[in-house]
Amino acid sequence: MPARDPLSIDTLWSLDRVGSLTLSPDASAAVCALTSCSMRENKSATSLWLLPTAARAPRRLTRCGEKDGQPAWSPQGDRIAFLARREQEGKKDAERQLYVIPAAGGEAERASDFGPGIDDFKWMPDGRRVVFVSWVWPELRGAKAQAKRHEAFTERKESAYVTAEAQYRHFDRNLPMGRVPHLLVLDLASGRVTDLFEGTGYELPRAEPGAVHFDISPDGKRVAFVHDPLRRKVVGNPLAIAELDLATRRITALTGDAAWSYDAPRYSPGGELTCIAANVGRRHTMPGRIALWQGGKRWKVLGERWDGDVEGPLRWTKDARAILFAAEARGRRHLWRLDLASESFTVAVQGGWVQGFDLAGPAGDETVVVAIDCAAHPAQVHAVRKDRPPRRLERFNDAILSRVDLGETRELTVKGALGDAVQVFLTFPPRFDPRRKHPVLQVIHGGPYAASGDTFGYRWNTHLLASRGHVVASVNYHGSSGFGFAFRDSIMGRQGRLETEDIEAATDWILAQPWADARRVFASGGSYGGFLVAWMNGHVPAGRYRAYICHAGVFDRVATFSADSYPERPKDLHALWWDDPAKVLAQSPHRAAHRMATPTLVIHGNNDYRVPDHNGLAYYNTLKARGVPARLVWFPDENHWVLKPRNSKLWYTEFFDWLAAHDAARGGGKRR
Repeated sequence: MPARDPLSIDTLWSLDRVGSLTLSPDASAAVCALTSCSMRENKSATSLWLLPTAARAPRRLTRCGEKDGQPAWSPQGDRIAFLARREQEGKKDAERQLYVIPAAGGEAERASDFGPGIDDFKWMPDGRRVVFVSWVWPELRGAKAQAKRHEAFTERKESAYVTAEAQYRHFDRNLPMGRVPHLLVLDLASGRVTDLFEGTGYELPRAEPGAVHFDISPDGKRVAFVHDPLRRKVVGNPLAIAELDLATRRITALTGDAAWSYDAPRYSPGGELTCIAANVGRRHTMPGRIALWQGGKRWKVLGERWDGDVEGPLRWTKDARAILFAAEARGRRHLWRLDLASESFTVAVQGGWVQGFDLAGPAGDETVVVAIDCAAHPAQVHAVRKDRPPRRLERFNDAILSRVDLGETRELTVKGALGDAVQVFLTFPPRFDPRRKHPVLQVIHGGPYAASGDTFGYRWNTHLLASRGHVVASVNYHGSSGFGFAFRDSIMGRQGRLETEDIEAATDWILAQPWADARRVFASGGSYGGFLVAWMNGHVPAGRYRAYICHAGVFDRVATFSADSYPERPKDLHALWWDDPAKVLAQSPHRAAHRMATPTLVIHGNNDYRVPDHNGLAYYNTLKARGVPARLVWFPDENHWVLKPRNSKLWYTEFFDWLAAHDAARGGGKRR
């Protein structure tokens, strides 16, 4: 057997990435979106693949488009709809449109020609119509008026973004100027489009409105949808659910308690409605619970003693006795089953990390398809049936991975802040020799309501980061998700303190191991992890870490009020900066700039609206002004992440070069 090499940057980018997953009504086949990347061409392309659940080979379904995504089977199982921007029959799509392709194969046909485009959709039960999401001008009437305004807007010569809205940007894009997200119906035969919200004042939530925010009753007569009932639309407002009667256009409010936020509505096969509900009036960090509509704005909340956090979408079993959903638990994301009669929660499919799932087939013998990864491999697609072993449906990356040597991933627990047990994942380099001394790299996750886990990442791949000989530590510090409400909520109003204690406790444990080189300890992090790296530079004694790497990290809490998430951050800090500046500044890394002395690589993207790039620039400038060795990598065309293949390769290269430049074993430490 030929020798295998450690994971490289180019090999990581040669792996295909499984995306959206949907299962046919008879469970005979799944369709997934598959993204392939080209380092040479510096771009990616997404196509649809048909994955039979029986012992047959996968088949590529689409070839003509570059970004075919969000597939969904028709209720009759004969067609698959998806979204794409294509050039077809002499017409080039200005925005994403709906395409439909026969499940048996053939050419996809454009099914929509709606000016503002389509963001997401669901089939109507009759298979003749779809309900879709689009950003429209709310004052206009009719599809023709929308198309005309869209054409005029795209051809305008002015570049300014003008708004009076409180919520106007999200992560890496300005929300469509002057528009709001509506639900519309497309008749596939005629192409006619009808705006369900026209003239009502209703709209979907403005942060990533999609199919998870609405559902269609099994009889096709009603649509339940999520909306923000408050006049001033901002992220973090409690959401409500209403129901629209398609025949009369009458809209009925189904929620009335502003202390609760409701999301992800889903009808049962018999027409019962469920959703995810969170008691945000008690605390904004409260976890999601499954709620059943009882009529008259009354909801029954299930499993209030369960300490997980329900994530959408929800899926009912055919017999309406149970609901499936994904939720995190101690560094893993499982597929869970809630039995409605007993209100008991059991793991239906074990993580790793469930990236997506679907459910179909006859009652009592349903098939679940899951896209699931773990530390050892990227997402794979499996079909799971009751009392039968799971069946793997594809082998997209097996040939490449057979030539790659991945190190071992271990899990351990240390005693962290407040005396609590804190989980740590360790990723070891290939051919790890415990008799030798190894450098140590802390990789601090973002969020903070996220977790390092048994998952295979692309932006911070721990196997790639360990490939040069480092032992990589990933700490699920206080504030991380998947460890219960109290653990997640514990950092509110004192951000930076408990998390640093946890990371330091993990470093202490590692340095007590005979294989750890105390002279070669590094720390890195992105987003909230970048905030913690900047925080540690002013609060951990210099010399503890040889060098830091800060990606998209908050440096100045006051200036970061420019972020898209500005309405939510005061809840985390327990203060507004103008009401209690001392409390806010006590949680801001820049306040300890006078103590910062550890060399730092600062990375930021110009299009980052979650942590605007003035944070990275101010941090870098501060270190330079203080004479601390620092290096800046600033991307004019990247956002909170680094998504382009060539830019990602540069990111990893700069990352490794910085570690090498400050490695005591290599005489590092002089690079400025």
